[in-house]
Amino acid sequence: MKPRRKRIAMVAGGLVALAVAAALVLTAFRQNLVFFYTPSQVAAQEAPQGRTFRIGGMVETGSVKRQADGLTVRFLVTDTAKSIPVVYRGALPDLFREGKGVVAQGRVGADGVFTASEVLAKHDENYMPPEAADAVKRAHETAVKTGQTLVVSPEGGARK
Repeated sequence: MKPRRKRIAMVAGGLVALAVAAALVLTAFRQNLVFFYTPSQVAAQEAPQGRTFRIGGMVETGSVKRQADGLTVRFLVTDTAKSIPVVYRGALPDLFREGKGVVAQGRVGADGVFTASEVLAKHDENYMPPEAADAVKRAHETAVKTGQTLVVSPEGGARK
């Protein structure tokens, strides 16, 4: 084999190896990609079925129910327009409170209940995920347009 053909074969082999590596990285990235949805989007079935995603909003006041086992917690996440029931088994963050912002990662079951594998609470008094803040703002504007009155509690929760 001539040196020129050896060089072409090595370059072609290198390009194939690079393409395989890029395909593996992109596949792994796509599998680990987690999108954020609001309760209104989940209720409208815009969220993926059978895939992990994040849901964010406010923990509805009066909705937190702890099970007898001490680890399982049920609560509602709302964007003031729609509420989604969430079930989580594990220790909740210290900042988890009713009327406060929360982001949960998990899947929606066939029964419409979001089963969370991870729950994140906001870290300070002023923080809310941008997507959740936008969803609350849009829901509030919609309520104002339709003539409904939203009452915001001192803890940050909203109710009609």
